Amino acid sequence: MIGDTAVGKSSLLLRFTEDMFNPSFISTIGIDFKVKTVDIDGKRVKLQVWDTAGQERFRTITTAYYRTAQGIILTYDVTNPESFGNLKMWAKAIDQHAAKSVNRILVGNKCDLVDKRQISSEKGRELANEFSIQFFETSAKNATSVEEAFLTLARDIKKRVDTEEGGASTEDNNKKIDLGTQGQPKDKSSCPCK
Repeated sequence: MIGDTAVGKSSLLLRFTEDMFNPSFISTIGIDFKVKTVDIDGKRVKLQVWDTAGQERFRTITTAYYRTAQGIILTYDVTNPESFGNLKMWAKAIDQHAAKSVNRILVGNKCDLVDKRQISSEKGRELANEFSIQFFETSAKNATSVEEAFLTLARDIKKRVDTEEGGASTEDNNKKIDLGTQGQPKDKSSCPCK
């Protein structure tokens, strides 16, 4: 999950993985992740969802995680025009650091804040069309379309991975789809904090 700070990435992840909402969420420092096992097309699939910090000071760290991402959720806040305007910068970072085949979706979060909305659904759809990706408006607060967005991305990833494997069997009930990264990037520092 990528996007500007305070667009609700951590809240979306908490809603999806634990069906909870915390109105006083603290900004992510660097990277966080959660795991959720779901059923996709009759198969149990473990999703690892990585939540990246939106602040510029963490960009060097977070872009390292794009390289092995299977899917990316570009996230903005429908009440924050700057977060919408920065999506092209985020998309460029994906193009520079992620695999060409990475699946993507666009999510406009906080759609429950109707009176504060500044980005129309139509503008979100137009940008998603420009990026050739699917678009969802979500609310982590009231759970609107949160599960639908995550599961749509997971299905798209599974379909692509199955195709890339030449239609290989997916009988492995422990098949893992990583919505963030397949493995942590090699850390060249000597810091034991991982």
